[in-house]
Amino acid sequence: MSGENRPASPAGRERGIPEIAGFPTRAVVFLMHKVFAVTRGMTLGVRAACFDEEGRIFLVRHSYVPGWYMPGGGVERGETVQAALAKELREEGNLEIIGEPELFHVYRNLNASPRDHVVFYRATVRQTAPRLPDREIVESGFFALDALPEAVTTATLRRLAELSGEAEKPANW
Repeated sequence: MSGENRPASPAGRERGIPEIAGFPTRAVVFLMHKVFAVTRGMTLGVRAACFDEEGRIFLVRHSYVPGWYMPGGGVERGETVQAALAKELREEGNLEIIGEPELFHVYRNLNASPRDHVVFYRATVRQTAPRLPDREIVESGFFALDALPEAVTTATLRRLAELSGEAEKPANW
């Protein structure tokens, strides 16, 4: 496996693929956020760096955007951030949180919309059953940090550099 998508610098800023690039992806995100602008005053999401007991990280590949991501999703009206996190990890990976997730940082996600924020956690998890592919998640799995899959997003690599202390936490995703 080549190291093309592994951080070339401690901050991990020179590798990976953009999360929202190319016309089709930008169009989908644009349309989704137009709907969200009507249904939500501000968009709020959760995402987590999910590690198993062996120290491997869980990543997902979606059907509608390119690249490998840490699992997460939107916080719905009336839902707590913690409930949204548990729901998204269960839906995207059949993951169950062991103990308490650690709040790592809150970011503004200008890639999606000037109204979007992401609450980012670090969690130890166990998988209750393998996650089978479907219309949303086409592939998922646990990966050693030194053996990440090809096409990991730049933001995922940045979060890993921040988690390891190799990079500062910025305000924006």
